Amino acid sequence: MPNTVFGLPTHALVVHGTVVLVPLAALLLTVAALWPRLRYSLGPLPALGGAVGLILVPITTMSGDNLKDRLGFESPAITKHADLGDGLLPWVAALFAAALLLLWADGWRPTAWATPRPSASGTRARPRALTLVVSLIVVALAVITVVQIIRIGHSGAEAVWQGVGSS
Repeated sequence: MPNTVFGLPTHALVVHGTVVLVPLAALLLTVAALWPRLRYSLGPLPALGGAVGLILVPITTMSGDNLKDRLGFESPAITKHADLGDGLLPWVAALFAAALLLLWADGWRPTAWATPRPSASGTRARPRALTLVVSLIVVALAVITVVQIIRIGHSGAEAVWQGVGSS
């Protein structure tokens, strides 16, 4: 992975993709978990968003580690940011796994978009209680993941801007 892209640190560019796409995937998953009709319409798209986040997080942490090594010094703020960043991957992985579980619990299948949705009186492959429990897990993981993103971003901003603009 290159250390810079057009003269900018790679981490400064990649982190923005992570900061946008992971919370967006969490939002889509939350909406899908709480709104069954939309969940059926969206199908695997929220889970694919989670997969993209799962790919971006290690790239972001790797580019951050490269940037930290290039700086040649470590401050407590940088260490805190790196430690928080290293802890994000398990949450995004759990969110992705819960998204796949929600697809399964709801009975989604690859041919679902080509066939009409079964009526309310039709049989479901899985009990509604299972879908409800999985939906609650998805919402909880989405909230935790977004909170972690905010904490990591805040610590990163403090590490970068600490002392700037103060007299």
